[in-house]
Amino acid sequence: MPKYRRSRIGSTYFFTVVTYRRRPILCLDASRVALRQAIADTRRSHPFAIVAWVLLPDHLHCIWELPEGDSGYSVRWAMIKKGFTQRVKGLLGAEKTTASRRKHREGDVWQQRFWEHTVRDEQDFASYCDYIHCNPAKHGLVAAPRDWPYSTFHRFVAEGVYAGDWGVTKIRCPEGVGQRCRLG
Repeated sequence: MPKYRRSRIGSTYFFTVVTYRRRPILCLDASRVALRQAIADTRRSHPFAIVAWVLLPDHLHCIWELPEGDSGYSVRWAMIKKGFTQRVKGLLGAEKTTASRRKHREGDVWQQRFWEHTVRDEQDFASYCDYIHCNPAKHGLVAAPRDWPYSTFHRFVAEGVYAGDWGVTKIRCPEGVGQRCRLG
């Protein structure tokens, strides 16, 4: 069983953020660079720690820790989405948007909303970390978490949280969160 190490600095949140119409653009080289830059820019003015992360072609999952007393994750996501969109405009090609999206000044890169969950305790934290790292295998992108390059799984292995072969054999990830990924 993994041993999770984390600090108790501030509030901890799990997020799922999805591209508009699930366009598979996030793992492209230009997109990864743009996302990294947008996050770095945001963190300069609105600090937060990325505890766990996985980037998939059309969505991402992550766990953030915000500073004590700070719950402004919506501002941070707005800044990241805007920064990313500005950097990739013209590189990805335009997606046809609806009149309603244009009227409300919604773009063609991200879904307007994101899913957020406040991490309640250590068990909840461990469950979400496992879910994040299992996700590429769950979606059939790789056979095991170690095979996916766009994830904090490799950092978790280096820190001794996971064994390098964690999730290697016939991984079955839960449909919902709350259960740990199981080896079958």
